[in-house]
This record gives sequence, C-alpha cells and structure tokens, in this order.
Amino acid sequence: MKVAVTGASGQIGSRLVPALSADGHDVLRLVRRTPRRADEHRWDPQHRRIDPALLADVDAVVHLAGVGVADRRWTAKHKKQVLDSRVDGTATISQAIAAAAVADPGRERVLLSGSAVGWYGDTGDRVVEESAPAGDDFLAQVCLAWEAATAPAVADGARVVTLRTGLVLGPGGLLGRMLPLFRLGLGGRLGSGRQYMPWISLTDEVDAIRFLLTAPVSGPVNLSAPTPVTNAEFTATLARILSRPAVLPVPAPALWAVLGEFARVGVLAGQRAVPAALTAAGFQHTHRDLEAGLRAALSER
Repeated sequence: MKVAVTGASGQIGSRLVPALSADGHDVLRLVRRTPRRADEHRWDPQHRRIDPALLADVDAVVHLAGVGVADRRWTAKHKKQVLDSRVDGTATISQAIAAAAVADPGRERVLLSGSAVGWYGDTGDRVVEESAPAGDDFLAQVCLAWEAATAPAVADGARVVTLRTGLVLGPGGLLGRMLPLFRLGLGGRLGSGRQYMPWISLTDEVDAIRFLLTAPVSGPVNLSAPTPVTNAEFTATLARILSRPAVLPVPAPALWAVLGEFARVGVLAGQRAVPAALTAAGFQHTHRDLEAGLRAALSER
C-alpha cells in the first residue's frame, strides 16, 4: 500500500514508519516544516491546507499529529492549541481524502485517525468498551470533536478507524518522565491510586496500527492491553521491576497545585478501557500483562 503518516517524528510515528517500510509499504511523511528528505511532503494543518495531489494515489493515511496534551500547564491558550491542532489536522486530512475519492472513486481508502481513551472521561472501576458514551470533561470533549472531524472521509466512503490510545509504554512519553524519580526511590502512587491506567506497549500499539490497515474494522478501537491496572498497581509493578521502594504517594492537593486542571482530568481520572473491538477482529497482543509491557519498554532505553 501507499501510506501517508502524520506525526511521524513522535514516539509512535518514529517506530511505525520503519515498520511500515519493512512490511513493504511505500510511506510518505506529512510534515509542517520544510521537507528535508525525498519521502517528506509539507502540509499546513493550522490553516487547513494540503496539496490535493499528495493523497491522490494514497491507499491509507495514519494520522497521529497533535499538540502534546501534558507538555505544559493547562492555560486557556494551551487548551485551545490542544483542541485546534487535533480538529484542524483531522479535518484537513479527511477533506483531502474526500477530494481524492471524488477524483478517483475506484480506489479503496483507509483513514486511521488518532484519538484517546480520554473519550470516556473518568469511568471509575467500570469496564468500558468502544460503545461507551463520551465523558463530559475537557479531554473527553476534545476526543469528541477530534473524532467528529473525520466525517468528510466517512461520507465519501473511506474506511475510518479512530484509534483510542491509552498510555503507551515506550522509551519516551509518561514512562520516560516517571523513570528518573522511580530509580531514585522517589516514586509513589498518585492521589488515591485507585484510578485505572489503560496501558499498551509501544510494540503492540504499532502492531495494532499495522493490523488495522487491512483488517475489516471501522469506527472506534481501544488501543490498550487486555489488562488495565490501577495507578497503585502500576506504581508497585514498576518499583518492583526497578528494585526500588515506592512509598512516597503524591496527594491530590499537591497534584492540583502543580498541574492545575490537568491533575483532575488527566492524572486522577482513569478509564478501565479494554480492547474489545481489536480482540474481536483477531489481533493478538505481544504484551498482555503490565510487567511484560514495562520490561519491554525498559529494555529499549
């Protein structure tokens, strides 16, 4: 297949692109800066601009781009950037796919578009599958608008999958920020520790995307391991693997003081999300339990 990828330099994209190439796909990277390589092509999601010819002969787009949610404290400006980057980028890609479908209606097209388990809001200990409704906090509303922006591609017959990704265990991301503290013996549960963390190994995240390129699946898909764990379980498992204590819990008020609104929505809230659609389609996870997923991530550092 010919596959276009946005967000190719991120933790997921940087692993996905070489994997797709190894699978024999012709991969082009959509970048916002001046292209530096033959496989890079510029687009401007902020202004919803893309050369219509870029996707004319593309079979699939994997859309992963967006401003980092937890990169900085949530101000009104940053929240707007988080929302706009996702809606504008997804709308740009979806409209380009729709235009390509009009020009060449015989080609089957696929859009795998990023989303997050934050769609569900805080679900406590209730198990949530893809049919569960959206929550009402900021991240849930971002996911709602994000997924809705795929509508042009859906309307013109593309097979669209929204990738509701959980915590990806890789060398970077949240785990990368946690490790220095845990290695010093300064780790601990966050708040009560009862909030669920729907995690997935980086290997399984990439393999699931590769699988969904051709699997007959449409709509939302939870990209998570079959065994979500609580924050307390996550903390204890990571500490045990590192042979360090984890006895310094961070109380909720301290998280509020440092992180503001993100503490309640992104840290103290959780989703006991399970990959029902992925499992039903026949995908086999490499890392089904947390210890295996963490050890795989640590081996890559």
